Amino acid sequence: MDFDRKNYSDTVLKNLYAALLKPRMIEEKMLILLRQNKISKWFSGIGQEAISVGVTLALDKDEYILPMHRNLGVFTGRDMPFERLFAQWQGTMYGYTKGRDRSFHFGTHDHHIVGMISHLGPQNGVADGIALACKLKGEEKITVVFNGDGGTSEGDFHEAVNVAAVWDLPVIFIVENNGYGLSTPSQEQFRCKSFADKAIGYGIDGLSIDGNNVLEVYDTITTLATSLRKNPRAILLECRTFRMRGHEEASGTKYVPKALMDEWGKRDPIDNYERFLSEEGIIDDSYIHDLKNQFKKEIEEGLAHAMEDDQPIPDTTQEFKDVYAPFNQVVVHPSSEKKSEKRYIDAISDGLRQSMERFDHLVLMGQDIAEYGGVFKITEGFVKQFGKDRVRNTPLCESAIVGAGLGLSIKGMKSMVEMQFADFVTEGFNQIVNNLAKSHWRWGQNADVVIRMPTGAGTAAGPFHSQSNEAWFFHTPGLKIVYPSNPFDAKGLLCSALEDPNPVMYFEHKFLYRSLKEMIPDDYYTIEIGKAKLVQEGTQLCIITYGLGVHWAKEVIAEMPEASIAILDLRTLLPWDQETVFEFVKKTNRILILHEDTLTGGIGAEISAWINENCFVYLDAPVSRVAALDTPIPFASTLEQNYLPKGRLKAKIQTLLKF
Repeated sequence: MDFDRKNYSDTVLKNLYAALLKPRMIEEKMLILLRQNKISKWFSGIGQEAISVGVTLALDKDEYILPMHRNLGVFTGRDMPFERLFAQWQGTMYGYTKGRDRSFHFGTHDHHIVGMISHLGPQNGVADGIALACKLKGEEKITVVFNGDGGTSEGDFHEAVNVAAVWDLPVIFIVENNGYGLSTPSQEQFRCKSFADKAIGYGIDGLSIDGNNVLEVYDTITTLATSLRKNPRAILLECRTFRMRGHEEASGTKYVPKALMDEWGKRDPIDNYERFLSEEGIIDDSYIHDLKNQFKKEIEEGLAHAMEDDQPIPDTTQEFKDVYAPFNQVVVHPSSEKKSEKRYIDAISDGLRQSMERFDHLVLMGQDIAEYGGVFKITEGFVKQFGKDRVRNTPLCESAIVGAGLGLSIKGMKSMVEMQFADFVTEGFNQIVNNLAKSHWRWGQNADVVIRMPTGAGTAAGPFHSQSNEAWFFHTPGLKIVYPSNPFDAKGLLCSALEDPNPVMYFEHKFLYRSLKEMIPDDYYTIEIGKAKLVQEGTQLCIITYGLGVHWAKEVIAEMPEASIAILDLRTLLPWDQETVFEFVKKTNRILILHEDTLTGGIGAEISAWINENCFVYLDAPVSRVAALDTPIPFASTLEQNYLPKGRLKAKIQTLLKF
């Protein structure tokens, strides 16, 4: 292994050596503790330390790094206290996630590190968002994100690199090519000879370097970082290396040919660099001995401190409290009485525009939302008013864009992501339910992201443009879900969602876009999230519904003037208004839950179960549900009408009233 010190001082070279040695010594201690059954699992980075160390020391301390399992050198290179790291690995309260997550699945703003989640690839979209925020703020900072060679097969990797390339984001995508994805060799993962070759397909620069040569890594990152800070763009950097231990210790390395293991053993990044420094007279045996003793003392002291920390004592109240970032909503009332007649779609556009005026750090992202104004024209004219930095057309990369929303939040910004149709959210599902929803509960990072979801049937658009998929997210703690049924609520709830620092799924029914209008305030205003609205008074029965269901209920009830039926519009589905529901169970004694979504597993099932558990003594009849058929949504209008619940609503009401 050839080392070129160039013009780097002895101090820099010695700092690199110390930064290499420390994670290696920690790892060796962890392997001993693993054999002693004092820790449960370990992902070893032995043999790959030069990449983490070279990268971390080459960056400014306030530039974000998004590492993975085997990048201990990133954490130690940022001087994170070992006792807290060990507490994190052991799941104690002194760790960074209060025992809620393991390993390196956490972030810390103090050290400008954002850890991974187990799904390989989502960290890349988050890196895009951090880099975008830096670029918009003019900070001249870069972001570095780590990937294993196996993880590059994930769509998240491709999406994020493509977005970074199109948007000229200052991101270095590092691929640690160690030859295996767990036990699957490279030839079964990809056909390219070098990951640098892939860069041309994205229209960016790609490099391949010796990942075991810490000087080469350090010099490459130093050079690239200096350039990218002034000329933002994406870089794909392959670091050739080898993992000398198993994917995690339990898996072993029997699948690796011995000759290959021996060959890479000779290329150990620490042994070779230590030999180079000794031959250059920069360090000697005494220096090495003293440094090892120093680190050994620090490790033992850190272990002793962390071992004193007990396992977390469960506190259910605190567990619930940490699901959402703190937000005490103060409802904003219109500043004047001026009103205009607006369609449902215009109300959404109005709320979005006024929120952009109110929050200059709010960024809109979505397919065709810039000059074209979106497929429904909700953002028409926004580019002229706010510019393309804040109103951003995106590639067809839903996952990367949702991840970028989290990255913007990490840098203190807000974002709105428009799904062209709610059906397409499946492409970003993992980012929503595993990153946005869990980040605050895991490590205290809020996700200030609103995802707009044009939803619903009634327009003969078929099974891929008509789904009501709110129940997919209703099951996910950490998300909020709003679903307005009228223009007034559409504007007020959207403004509220954009104020809220938590991730909000905002469902807007396409059928209502141009079919419904009313007089609403011209001024900015908000509506309390989590509060239902009484649409119609009644004493015999209460229909609990939302969205288009509100209008179906009004139409059907108008045909039954002899009945006294209340309509309660939930408006917010998560968290839903249990207090008001309880009130109307007591008042009417009969409950019918109506929603456009399919019956099985719909939101109505949960509300029905809650009523039976908490309000049974007030019921004069079983809680009933009316919902769509348990089939996909058909295209032909006759089939679609049969699928939807409206035609079955009147008979269900009559049956319930007679019970």
